[in-house]
Amino acid sequence: MRWADSARVRRVVLQIHQMPDTFAATGLACIRGERIVFEHLDFEVAAGGALLLRGPNGAGKSTLLRLCAAFLQPAAGELTWNGRPIQADLDDHRNRLAWVGHLDAVKPAFTVEDNIAFWAALAPPRPMTLTPSEYLQPMGLAHLADLPAAYLSAGQRRRLNLSRLAVAAGSLWLLDEPTSSLDDASTNALMTMIEIHRDAGGMAVIATHQDLPLENARTLRIGAP
Repeated sequence: MRWADSARVRRVVLQIHQMPDTFAATGLACIRGERIVFEHLDFEVAAGGALLLRGPNGAGKSTLLRLCAAFLQPAAGELTWNGRPIQADLDDHRNRLAWVGHLDAVKPAFTVEDNIAFWAALAPPRPMTLTPSEYLQPMGLAHLADLPAAYLSAGQRRRLNLSRLAVAAGSLWLLDEPTSSLDDASTNALMTMIEIHRDAGGMAVIATHQDLPLENARTLRIGAP
């Protein structure tokens, strides 16, 4: 599939209203046990932006993503959305999120298509403008729509898990090593989804060990000497 020429892919993802949003961290610190994982950490991501979290294993990239999702609380500092602390309304903050972590949240007894329908039902209320099968198009899984997810390969499970982004209503995508288990074609498909999301005014914070080809993405190095 030629992703750059795919109007269908663009129609799947262009569902975020453009808003001048800003997500920021100021003086952020994390302590695990008695060890300081990181401290004095600042960043800002505006609508249409992408922030790549880089650093060695154990530097705290995944922990920072969990802080961004309000799954954990910082030891110091704060995270804000349009200048307002996210703690002021956690439900509102979580409704703007789309989270893809290390583990693939795939139900093996469901078909590929049923997994998409299930995730859509869990998302904040909004009309489903496409069929579940059409939401599988961006990651190239539509031809497997009727297959039980238990029969998918590791790479296919990862692609299915990433397909949740197509049904997510959130403007803030938090992705933890999203290219793990992906081949080059699937990685390119994911980059296209992210760029379309950004074009629509969304933003992405991505923990990665790879140099991702995202235009004008900023890099935050954690645990670097």
